[in-house]
Amino acid sequence: MTPILLTIPGEPVAKARPRWAKFGIYTPKKTVNYETLIKELFATKYPGFKPIADGPLRLELRSFFSIPKSKSKKQQALMLKGEIRPAKRPDLDNIMKAALDGLSGVAFRDDCQFVEIFMEKYYSDEPRLDIVILPISFAS
Repeated sequence: MTPILLTIPGEPVAKARPRWAKFGIYTPKKTVNYETLIKELFATKYPGFKPIADGPLRLELRSFFSIPKSKSKKQQALMLKGEIRPAKRPDLDNIMKAALDGLSGVAFRDDCQFVEIFMEKYYSDEPRLDIVILPISFAS
């Protein structure tokens, strides 16, 4: 099976914690919208795709954030080269949760299938989230 490759344009969004209100618990709208965007982009790129039903999977997640305009030209150049990295919010694990929840049931059956995860954060002129899902086959 070939890898699943998906790019989500725009600033990566973290999965927000559920909120309590008078009427019960709800997921914040920003999280719901981002997960829906991921589902729609996947469905557009892979029409008719049947979710990977079983077997171990590897996730590669690369988050690219906008370079702050307030930084000096020198700092901005270092950010573009990857020499200064975004040690800031959102947390990688919460970005991963949003990505996996958006793809669960459309790209794979359940996120328990992931046995390897590789994640990175960078700055870029093109903020985005790059997702790669690879099946892992073990030689017997």
